[in-house]
Amino acid sequence: MELVEVREGLAKILVPKAERIYDAPVFYNPVMALNRDISVLAVGVLKPGTVLDALSATGIRGIRYALETPAKEVWLNDISGEAFNLILENVRLNLGIDGERIGENRVSFEGEKRIVANLDDANRLMAEKFRYFDFLDLDPFGSPVEFLDTALRSVRRRGVLALTATDTGVLCGAYRNACRRKYLAEPIRGELCHEAGLRILIGTVVRYAAKYDLGIDVLLAYYRDHYFRAFLRLKSGTRKADESLSNLGYLWQDESGKFTYEQAFLPERPKAYGPLWLGPLKEQGFVDDMLSLAGTHSLAHKKTLPFLETISGELDVPFHYDTHALARRNNLQVGKLADIIETLRGKGYSATRTHFSPTAMKTDAPFEEVLKALRSLR
Repeated sequence: MELVEVREGLAKILVPKAERIYDAPVFYNPVMALNRDISVLAVGVLKPGTVLDALSATGIRGIRYALETPAKEVWLNDISGEAFNLILENVRLNLGIDGERIGENRVSFEGEKRIVANLDDANRLMAEKFRYFDFLDLDPFGSPVEFLDTALRSVRRRGVLALTATDTGVLCGAYRNACRRKYLAEPIRGELCHEAGLRILIGTVVRYAAKYDLGIDVLLAYYRDHYFRAFLRLKSGTRKADESLSNLGYLWQDESGKFTYEQAFLPERPKAYGPLWLGPLKEQGFVDDMLSLAGTHSLAHKKTLPFLETISGELDVPFHYDTHALARRNNLQVGKLADIIETLRGKGYSATRTHFSPTAMKTDAPFEEVLKALRSLR
């Protein structure tokens, strides 16, 4: 395969030359540079000792972890032989050293940090490395569900599981039956689909983790482009598992756009969406630490810092109002979002923009007050 060199963060990476990224024999998506930026900042704040990039492809994510974070030991794994060989090339390119084979399908690079390249099925590796990793990253093509059981057993208790889901059509209700099969949840269509999809994803991890007497804290979870991303700290013990389960619940929305939600193990009314996570989507101190680190970091994507700033300032309450959708549903003219936010703040409510949509806001104001604010600006 023909290779070209790209630079991202502090890494130099050889990637296959292809007209379309999906035609390449080893996958590399430059659009995900923002995803990797945020991941590098998260690892920089967490300072884990051992890190696994379970589905490495070219190795770009794991190599950036090794070059740009305090992690002491980074594992890069892929099931593809072509990907494994490319990972070896890229590690040599960035470290300038040769590795030592420690098995038929495993090479260890020993320098200031240890980097291990591994050729295997991710589930098999994670099952082998029981409670070994402080930080485990799952970035699959599609859903991460097939890796959840082994990932939750491979992360140390109190460790962090980072996962991406790119099956947004499934989680956002375009393929309802697939969402039922994979996530055992009922998705919603419309303006709430992205936030609900993210919360369904987190809720699924909560249910999987509870089997192992593990709870979770959401350090950061967001939606961007074509994917969902979540950084989840594990909490050990039955009480922690029960606490996390108590944050699951259901969503309802009527034709006017008014939504309600409630924490419950089972829905008490028909036409419910979920189960989904109703707890926080960020730990404010964690996000602020990432922002501080970003100010001193060489970011690969120019939109990484503004995106994090939006998340940092976002009101952390379940669900949002899309002003354009509300206006359409209620036969109203829509005013400027900034003016609507200021109107609600003037009445004593909290209101902010949200990263879920440029035309949406998060607020603790009742639905009727939101409609009044829209009407007042006609």
